[in-house]
Amino acid sequence: MTTQGTQPDLLYSEEEEALRAAVRDLLTDHCDATRVITRTESDTPYDPALWKALSDGMGLAGLLVPEAQGGQGATHREVAVVLEELGRAVAPTPYLTSAVVATEALLACTGEDAAALLTELASGRTVGALAVALSTAPGGAHRTVRVEDGLLYGELTGIADAAVADVLLVPAADGGLYAVETNAVTIAPQISLDLTRPLAAVTLDGVRGRRLGDAGPAVRRALVAGAGLLASEQLGLADWCLTETVRHLKERKQFNRPVGGFQALKHRLAQLWLETVNTRAAARHAADALAAGGADTEVAVAVAQAYAAPVAVHAAEEALQLHGGIGMTWEHPVHLYLKRAKADSIAYGTAGAHREALARLVDLQAP
Repeated sequence: MTTQGTQPDLLYSEEEEALRAAVRDLLTDHCDATRVITRTESDTPYDPALWKALSDGMGLAGLLVPEAQGGQGATHREVAVVLEELGRAVAPTPYLTSAVVATEALLACTGEDAAALLTELASGRTVGALAVALSTAPGGAHRTVRVEDGLLYGELTGIADAAVADVLLVPAADGGLYAVETNAVTIAPQISLDLTRPLAAVTLDGVRGRRLGDAGPAVRRALVAGAGLLASEQLGLADWCLTETVRHLKERKQFNRPVGGFQALKHRLAQLWLETVNTRAAARHAADALAAGGADTEVAVAVAQAYAAPVAVHAAEEALQLHGGIGMTWEHPVHLYLKRAKADSIAYGTAGAHREALARLVDLQAP
């Protein structure tokens, strides 16, 4: 696995490149744009076969889980590479919410119940989701449910991947984090811009849960990791938009010459390339900091999210416009990327929220 040095290592190792190639090959075979669009038009946007191939076939669901608990014992750097590829494919899988966010929450808990659930998530045969609104930033306020006579009551909204989860990690008003089976709660779909990562409202009406640990540190750790690694997903998304737009502009001709040969478009593509390259540096730094667990981890995460979110949106908007009329059609996948970029821009905190957090972390408050 990756060796951590004293300086951030933003380059990809040979193992990480090999992992990228394997994931890209799998997504090429199982997650082409036509399949993703077809799934978004159905009642089951998630692809169980793809999830099984990623988790059971390649063992990617347990990358962050120690080997002693059935995982791969890898670091956030390897997970970031996987998320880059999933972002490139706008893959409809619960990888970010289960293999990253829910897993990180469980890693913050101690006890046999948390360890057993962690092993189940590492296998991929159980999908978990943290029952905190997707828009919640690290350290931000979030809803809890009340506890009466050992039973849980309340409603939580904006929960990503609740519909596909087998177990929810529910923060309660007594300060505990509870594991609740999804077949014991009511899950109602909510309107979601990103059709590949739908949201849902969860209602608990006298549900019994297993207390795993303290909710405060678990939720914070989960959201920090989620925000930091989301930047890698946004990087993959922006990279696909740039690559496909350049390819289209080289092939599309007007006035008997490639459209991409016009200087005004060259300038726009060059600007987008610079933004994407800078996003790669920010996202890699965040992944490296999460892997190292140093004192500047939250700074690196705030920088990554403050920068990556607007770049992903800009890349998708440019791709949509520069593809011309074909980009406006439902059959072309660029709309999936724009919706994912827009939804990601408010996931785990907006860019503005992360800039405010960064100002507090480095003691640069506004006058």
